[in-house]
Amino acid sequence: MAVKPRSNRKKVIVIVLCVLLVLLLAAGVVISNILFDFALNPNGAFTMTDLFASGEVEPTPQEEPVTDLEKRVREFGEKAQAWFEAEGRPVELIREDAEVRRGSFFANEGHGYVIACHGYGGNSSQMASSALKFFELGYSVLTPDAVAHGESDGKYYGMGWLEREDILGWIDAIVEHDPEARIVLFGISMGGATVMMVSGEELPNNVKCIIEDCGYSSVWDEFALQLDTLFHMPPFPLLYMADLACQVRAGYGLKEASAVDQLKKATVPMLFIHGEEDTFVPYAMLDVVYDACASAQKEKLTIPGAGHGEAGSVDPDTYWGAISAFLEKHVEF
Repeated sequence: MAVKPRSNRKKVIVIVLCVLLVLLLAAGVVISNILFDFALNPNGAFTMTDLFASGEVEPTPQEEPVTDLEKRVREFGEKAQAWFEAEGRPVELIREDAEVRRGSFFANEGHGYVIACHGYGGNSSQMASSALKFFELGYSVLTPDAVAHGESDGKYYGMGWLEREDILGWIDAIVEHDPEARIVLFGISMGGATVMMVSGEELPNNVKCIIEDCGYSSVWDEFALQLDTLFHMPPFPLLYMADLACQVRAGYGLKEASAVDQLKKATVPMLFIHGEEDTFVPYAMLDVVYDACASAQKEKLTIPGAGHGEAGSVDPDTYWGAISAFLEKHVEF
């Protein structure tokens, strides 16, 4: 009875394993690119912004306001949107790569300026209420559209990491316009991560302080959380492959885009704000970014009962009282 040589069986096993490995790698590449498109490609077939629009992720209540506070917040928001549309002057920042970032500018008297950065999947108009508040405090306000958001150029979302370079450009433009400018950086959610990522760059003396609201510690940390929350999957191996896809397609790595690493180099005064009921960018991230901040002057504010991005509407008096007090300490204009 003939028996196949053992060496032939080994060759077959090796070939089968190699084929399986290639198939697994190919599947991983496909899935990782699907995840990349889901999170960072605004033109993807199905994106995280679609989940926001459907109300499946951190839904925004649409019920009619009931309490006096809810009515006051709603009325101010409507007033702010009307003001934003009527008074905003379109501005442009032309980058060295010829891409154009766009935004709205609201000119006020004096030398105080606020650059207000919006969140993931949004646009500058989402900062209308905050912009009007700062304007009423006497500041000129710039509300830029982030990379691939609103009217700004760009193919993929920058998650704050690419935007940090744009913010430096906007700062230079303001200082060129007004050498005596006193500049405040402010951001909510992805905008909060943006201004934290800017904090570690070499900033001119014109930048007096930074205020961040519910920004994440790093893009990797936030995506790992959402991978678990939305798909019940661990970071390995798909997030590692998505990281590689991000490096190839968007030009930055998910771990590289770290607010924590940038905060270790921060020198300007910083105020950290977070809603205690935030689950989208978990409340626990507040201490992570606060503890990482190397600035000698730093403060934090927590708002009970506030979910993601809701701190300013859940308790606007405490929220804006703390911001105003912080600005009075660090900005003279």
